[in-house]
Amino acid sequence: MKNPYLGSDFDNFLAEEGILEEAEAVATKRVLAFQIAEAMKDRKLSKAAMARQMKTSRSALDRLLDPEVPSVTLLTMERAARVLGKKLEVRIV
Repeated sequence: MKNPYLGSDFDNFLAEEGILEEAEAVATKRVLAFQIAEAMKDRKLSKAAMARQMKTSRSALDRLLDPEVPSVTLLTMERAARVLGKKLEVRIV
């Protein structure tokens, strides 16, 4: 049986500190950056080649791959996914 309180203490702490949303955004971005970097490795795509195929700048790709930069547009994420033969899914749960 799943414990409904599991994990809620830390989330409550982050919420009380006023940093829950920021922490969740950073965590999501870290996962996204990791997944894109791994897919690039699998396809043996350099950053320069990836940026060219995305029709964007190398600096925009660097921001996408930097887990410390949480603000990336959906368009940039979609372009990266498409170049990698993937589909971007965004859900509100």
